[in-house]
This record gives sequence, C-alpha cells and structure tokens, in this order.
Amino acid sequence: MTPKYKRILLKLSGEALSGDKDMGLDFERIAKYCQPIKECVDAGVEVGIVVGGGNFWRGRQSGQMDRTRADQMGMLATIINALGICDVLEQLGCDVRVQTAIHMNQIAEPFIRNKAVRHLEKGRVVVFAAGTGNPFFSTDSAAALRAIEVDADIIFKATMVDGIYDSDPKTNPNAKKYDTLTFREVLDKDLKVMDATAAALCRDNNMPLLVFNLENPENIVKAVSGETVGTIVHN
Repeated sequence: MTPKYKRILLKLSGEALSGDKDMGLDFERIAKYCQPIKECVDAGVEVGIVVGGGNFWRGRQSGQMDRTRADQMGMLATIINALGICDVLEQLGCDVRVQTAIHMNQIAEPFIRNKAVRHLEKGRVVVFAAGTGNPFFSTDSAAALRAIEVDADIIFKATMVDGIYDSDPKTNPNAKKYDTLTFREVLDKDLKVMDATAAALCRDNNMPLLVFNLENPENIVKAVSGETVGTIVHN
C-alpha cells in the first residue's frame, strides 16, 4: 500500500456501527471497519475519526423535547461510540486516544488541538467525540471543523451508498451518480451529502471531501491509496 494522503479525517456514522441491529453497537461489524484503519496506520497514515451517534439517539427526532438538551444527549451517544471504536482498535494493536468536546476527564481527554496533532504525529489514532460540543451543529460539521483544525489532507465520509447522487438511489433507480463535484454545486443543488454548515466550512477552508461506500470496508484502504472510489468534492 502506497498512501496518497498523509493525514486523514474519517467520518463514521453511528448507524454504520450498529450493523444489522436497529441500534447499539455491533462489535463484529466495527472490527471489519477497524481492520483497514489499522492497515492505514501501519502504512504511516495519520488517522483522526469523528463518529456520529444515530445508533443511540438523534436530536432532530426528539419531538417536542428542548433542542439543546436533545443535542446534548446526542453528544453523549457519540462518546459511547468513540469508546467502542477505541477498544476495538486497541485490540488490533493500535495506539488510540479519545478526545471529547465536552469535559469528562475520568473517561477521555478534552479536545486540545495541539495535543491532538501531537498524537497524530506519533502514529496514534485520535477519535473525536461529542461533536463540536455545541447544540445545533451536526457531527458532519464536527468532522469538517476537526479536519481543518488538525490540518488533515482530506475528509473521508464513509456512508452506506457508493457516492453522491442527484436523488436517493434507494428510491429512484434513475438517480445519477456524480464522480466529482464542487462545494458550490453541493450547496446550490441542495445535495444531502452533508449539512450546509459543514459544506460551507469545507468550501471556505479548501478542505476536500471524499464520499464512499463503507459496506466494503477495504474502500478505506483504496481511498487512502488514491484509487477511484465514490465521489470527490472540492473547490
């Protein structure tokens, strides 16, 4: 494996971690995702991970609940997921640190930018949890923010589809897949690859994004190697 990228930010959805279950964690599935991450680390790639929490809780589906409190519950869900990923990666032999955007010192480090960069430089995987630490921001926005802060080369957004389409390929068999897009096109066409805040952050800070299918976990290695998988979004 010859890496194209030196430092990546991998965005994993919470739903991906539940596997075939409706919710919770499927550790066999997580191990399948972590193995190619280990391959990347062994090849010298510096890996940061931002994880969602939708396998436990989604703030926007909380009905009449106070939105701030609902989002705080979602942040806690991402911490559970981060600890699960950390455990699996450690069993595979990776050196891992979990950093949280809200302080819980008995469980994980607080997010400190310089410390995160130092961990990455030392070959440690850093799992960023609790989103941005603020309500009304998605974990996509957290991925964009952390990638920019640690000066990643690219964001990898691993999804359950093989790229970005002009409509939902699950409901529209004639949906068109894009190979490349600009962030302006993503925003103008209102493509649902990530929320507008995250897309604008990437656009304004020239942070490229690659969206690919996680159902084949080896796509992580292929993407790091520069092979054509999914859809690339840039300026």
